[in-house]
Amino acid sequence: MKQVICAMALLAAPALTASLAPQAASAQDSRQATGQRAAQDSIWLQIEAQPSLDIAQERARAYAALFPDVAGFDTRGWFAIALGPYADRAAAEARLRQLKDEGLVPADSFIAFGRDYRDAFWPAAATPAPAAPTPPAPAVEDPLLALPAEPAPEMLPETLPEPIPEAVAEPAPPAFLEETPAEARAAEAALDQTAREKLQTALQWFGFYDARVDGAFGPGTRKSMAAWQEANGLEPTGTLTTMQRETLVAAYDQAQAELGLATVTEPEAGIEITLPTAMVEFDHFEPPFVHYREKNASGVKVILISQPGDQSTLYGLYDVLQTLEIVPLSGERTRSERSFTIDGRSEKLASHAYAELSKGLVKGYILSWNPAEEERMTRVLAAMQSSFRSLGDKALDPGLVPLSDEGRKGLLSGLEVRRPALSRSGFYVDASGTVATVTEAVEGCNRITLDLRTDATVISTDAGTGLALLKPAKPLAPPAVAQLLSGPAREGQEIAVSGYSYEDKLPAPTLTFGALEEMKGLNGETGVARLSLDALPGDAGGPVLDGAGTVIGMLLPRDVTGARKLPDSVSYALQAATLAPRLTDAGLTPQASPRSGALAPEDLNRLAEGMTVLVSCW
Repeated sequence: MKQVICAMALLAAPALTASLAPQAASAQDSRQATGQRAAQDSIWLQIEAQPSLDIAQERARAYAALFPDVAGFDTRGWFAIALGPYADRAAAEARLRQLKDEGLVPADSFIAFGRDYRDAFWPAAATPAPAAPTPPAPAVEDPLLALPAEPAPEMLPETLPEPIPEAVAEPAPPAFLEETPAEARAAEAALDQTAREKLQTALQWFGFYDARVDGAFGPGTRKSMAAWQEANGLEPTGTLTTMQRETLVAAYDQAQAELGLATVTEPEAGIEITLPTAMVEFDHFEPPFVHYREKNASGVKVILISQPGDQSTLYGLYDVLQTLEIVPLSGERTRSERSFTIDGRSEKLASHAYAELSKGLVKGYILSWNPAEEERMTRVLAAMQSSFRSLGDKALDPGLVPLSDEGRKGLLSGLEVRRPALSRSGFYVDASGTVATVTEAVEGCNRITLDLRTDATVISTDAGTGLALLKPAKPLAPPAVAQLLSGPAREGQEIAVSGYSYEDKLPAPTLTFGALEEMKGLNGETGVARLSLDALPGDAGGPVLDGAGTVIGMLLPRDVTGARKLPDSVSYALQAATLAPRLTDAGLTPQASPRSGALAPEDLNRLAEGMTVLVSCW
């Protein structure tokens, strides 16, 4: 009986082994499939691919100096360098944006998946080690002893235990040998002139080097190299290793590619300059300007300036540009005999304007940008400043495009001109340029200008009389100063008001003629004079002159708040006798008029124009 059972067991052993083998193979395949799916589903940032394994390994070594998670994979013909893996796509995309913004990876880096990768070549520890061979089972004399008499329940196929995940070794850190200082100096000495200049240019671009690019590595260059090393958490030796040089130059090339910096030549304007062609594109000619509009919603604009002219043209351009919306009011301004620079800054806009006079030609440029891009645009501006040059003796031809009559009147065609909130008239009351005007002209102003170009501050106001006194930011030399009437005025005489009737629309004041009705108001008010005069709002603040050119008063604005509306021909003026003591209180010495008789109309007009000022509130 025992023999029969043993024989049955021997017959059953092959069958049981055969039934267990597929199940074991299935479990092994399941484990392999699970590992493959995990690898295929992993998310990476592919930052580079090379056709050569040697080059790919060298580039991976360079990246490993910056990133701790560099890996390299064979992709069937190309060798990809990637960062990761990442837990999810959102984390990978956030890291990709950060690295691109910082210029640490190429602009064409992208999200990749493990299913696209094959064998790993970097780091060496990333390559899966071959499985250890299974040791042979110990030999037994009696084969029956190798099998249980009856299969245990836990050994049946339907009750096999879950496979135990295999332990995965931690990847070893990338192994590479950094150059010694002596090796770094030797590698640096082998650089040609072009490579040395490019290294200085890259240091200059990132703000570490501010001297001339000449390829000579003197103390200034060494100091800038050490500063770059320190800023990147490296030992500040002052000599870059091969890997550090490659990293710096690669970051510079990447920044250039993102901005599209390229030399642009405008033969019609006679200008050559480096422009960020990824941020701006040519729009149109409108002499004396060449307009480049923003590109890809960059918020950047460029205007090239080219026109024939002399020093007066240069100075006129300096004044005109400051009236443009593209040039904010705050910022440093400098002007010399042959050039000027205007920096404008506000919360929403920044700009830089430059122009120079050479050989009868005025040429320059304007760059405007969003202040949020200040760091990048500072580098763009530096590239424009160092590359700008005038070509030949040609300037933009006004006949290149048709201009309207209005466009020919000035240099503002195609640009939005900043306009004051309101403008009124005023007149000089002393030789240093102090101006008397009405309080209406200065209330609620962020900025006050005289004749649109000279800043002024309020030194005195009198709500009772409506008088305001302004001091220019720098002393002026007025062509004429008001001389006040010291005696009584003759009622019924002809008078004239000198004022900017149309505010800032005309370049000079106009004379409006009328008559002095009486030296008091309709209700007997003292200190004022009633005039018969059809004045406009812009005339308020202007001097009221008699026939000899003596100032008998200052025109007051029309009162539109009362219940009664006076005829348009009725106006009021502050009497000179009331104005004089207010000047004295402000520390000024009013000038009394010695004139008598009547001036010729042209002489009266010249005197009035010399003392009258356009007062603008911004």
